[in-house]
Amino acid sequence: MQQAVRQDSTAGRYAKAVEVSKRIRWEIDRDVIRGRKLGTDRKYLPDGLSKAADLAFLSEAEKRLFSQVLGRTYANVFALVERFISAKFLDVSRGYWLGDQTALEALVRSADEEIKHQEMFRRLERMAAEEMPAGYAFLPQPNDVAGAVLAKSTWAVLALTCHIELFVLEHYRASIAPDNDLSELWKDVFLFHWKEESQHAILDELEWKREDEKLSPAERDQAVSDLIDLVAAVDGILQVQSAADAGYFQIACARPFTADEAEQIRGTFLRAYRWQYIGSGVQDPRFQEILGGLITAEQGERIAAALAPIVQ
Repeated sequence: MQQAVRQDSTAGRYAKAVEVSKRIRWEIDRDVIRGRKLGTDRKYLPDGLSKAADLAFLSEAEKRLFSQVLGRTYANVFALVERFISAKFLDVSRGYWLGDQTALEALVRSADEEIKHQEMFRRLERMAAEEMPAGYAFLPQPNDVAGAVLAKSTWAVLALTCHIELFVLEHYRASIAPDNDLSELWKDVFLFHWKEESQHAILDELEWKREDEKLSPAERDQAVSDLIDLVAAVDGILQVQSAADAGYFQIACARPFTADEAEQIRGTFLRAYRWQYIGSGVQDPRFQEILGGLITAEQGERIAAALAPIVQ
């Protein structure tokens, strides 16, 4: 009886995702960009995400530029991660090809939306390139990163995906939406992104739990190791990109910085990125609840130990 109730509840969540997807469907040019330019007279990321306010030696204009550099990378990171998220949605949809067609539609719609998001963030990058100083470079190669991620177990990829899409929701609700000093176009990009990601996060949870039910204890333990490897790989990317962005920012400021100031700039880029892409997700209460319900205490300790040098 309880199993039947759970199945009915799960089926209802897939059906709701389809209904919402149809109702809120939006288009990049018609609804989001609407002929506007990004502009450089306002911040792209709020202080809570950029940590720009921590650099007291920067002028207000420099803090604004700092937020714009981090914001540009923020958009590029999402264009990258949605490369493997859309592929994984299509991959797990195989389980429904000859079965639950509502679940299949929910996953295919989500994959289509993630592909649309990739294009939106590529557009944002091109718009930023037209207005910001030359010299910026986003170093990770999306196909290479996606291939490396997808080589890991489905459980680990879905865990990483759920973590990402939950922090997307929190970033928008807590930091981006309330900040009236941000670029209006930037805010709209993440408003429309948030609308669709709200449903994707539900599907992440459903598919992650469904995958978990298939695993033996030994397979789950290996999946936890895969997740730890993925988080370490993300941190490696952040270390490389934060160093590149710190160098670009200092050149774009067109003034000298002391050695101590330069070190503070590099450290703040890395700290901001680690918070954005790792810390804010692993500390999300919903993510902790889902993960905690799937793993043992010992596995939780392994994850915590791996995160300790990153999340402080």
